[in-house]
Amino acid sequence: MSIFVQTHQDSTSRARLGRLTLGHGVVETPVFMPVGTAGTVKGILHEHVASIGYDLILGNTYHLYLRPGLDVLKSYGGLHAFSAWNGNLLTDSGGFQVFSLTGLRKIEEEGVAFQSHIDGSRHLFTPESVIDTQHIIGSDIAMVLDVCTPPSIDHRKARDAMELTHRWAQRALDHRNQLGEDFKGKLFGIVQGNFYEDLRSESAAFFNEMAFDGIAIGGLSVGETSEEFAHFLAHTASRITDEKPRYVMGIGSPDYILEAVENGIDMFDCVLATRMARNGGLFTKDGVITMKKAIHKFDKGPVQEGCPCPACTTYSRAYLHHLFKAGEMLGPMLATIHNLTFFHTFLKEIRHAIAQDRYATFKREYLGRFYAK
Repeated sequence: MSIFVQTHQDSTSRARLGRLTLGHGVVETPVFMPVGTAGTVKGILHEHVASIGYDLILGNTYHLYLRPGLDVLKSYGGLHAFSAWNGNLLTDSGGFQVFSLTGLRKIEEEGVAFQSHIDGSRHLFTPESVIDTQHIIGSDIAMVLDVCTPPSIDHRKARDAMELTHRWAQRALDHRNQLGEDFKGKLFGIVQGNFYEDLRSESAAFFNEMAFDGIAIGGLSVGETSEEFAHFLAHTASRITDEKPRYVMGIGSPDYILEAVENGIDMFDCVLATRMARNGGLFTKDGVITMKKAIHKFDKGPVQEGCPCPACTTYSRAYLHHLFKAGEMLGPMLATIHNLTFFHTFLKEIRHAIAQDRYATFKREYLGRFYAK
C-alpha cells in the first residue's frame, strides 16, 4: 500500500499537493523538514517545534550512531521517547556525512569504512547495518546508504558510484524485507548520477522499478551553480514516477524550495533556517535581515509584521538586536522560533497557491519581493 496520495495538481506547473501517511501521523505536502541532526532541533524545544505546526523532522544516522550510541537509543525504545518527539522522524542514512570525511573513510563494495570525527574510532557502515541502525532509532522514514560524489568527477567515476549506489539499494531493500513487520518505518531510495543527464535518467528509471516507499534526489546542492541545480533538478524530477513522494535532500532557501516545488518535489530539508537564526539572520518576506546591524538599535517594530511567533508578537527588532550584541542565548532561541515559523507559513502559502492553480504567479511574485533589495 502506497504511503502517498496526490490530492491536487497545479494547472500552471508540475507543483502538486499530497498526503503522506506515516507511523506518527499524516503529513501534508509539499513539506519542509527542520533538521535535528543529533536528536534535537538546535535552540528550540521539540514541543515548540510541534506547536509551530511541524509534524516531520529530520535526524542523522551517522551522528546518532556515534552519540548517544545504539545501546542508549535501544534502551529507550528509539529516538522518539529519548528526545520527547511525538511527531514523525526521517533519518538520513549518514552517507553524506561519511562522504565529507575526506581522508577518514574508504568506500568499498561491502560498505564504507570510516573513522569517527569525535574520537578516531573505526567503524563500518553497510547497506544492511544502516537499515538496522535506523530500525533502532525508530525512523518513520529511513534512507538507504548511497555514494555521494562531488560535482567535478568524470563520467566513468560517476557511473561507478551510481552503480554501487544501485547495488547497495538492492541490498538495503532485501534486508528490509528480511526484517518483515519488525521494521515499522518506510524506506526511500536515492537517485544519483552526478551532473550527467544520461546517468540521472538511468538512476531514476532504476528506482522507479523498485519497491521503495519514496524516492529522493541526491547529489544536488553540493557546490554546483544555481543554473546547474535547476537544470538537473528538473531533468531528474521529470523522470521519477508520480506514484511516490519525491524528496530533494539539503535545500532550504526560498528560491531553491520554490524551484523544487515547481518541479513536483514533495519534501525537502535544510539546516539553513536554524543555522542562520543562531547567527542573527532572520527571514522575512522582504529578504533576510541581520539583527546585529546597528540599523535595528532603536527599531520598535517587529521582525515581520503579522508573524505569530513570540519574537514578533512580544519583542521588537531593537530588543533582538540587543540580545545578539550582548551574546545572550535568548537571541538565537527567539530567532530560531521565528525562522521555523517563517518556513512553516511559507509552505502553507505554497500549498494554498497550488490549491488555487496559481503557483507560477505565486512563485514569481514571492521571489520578486524577497529578492527585491
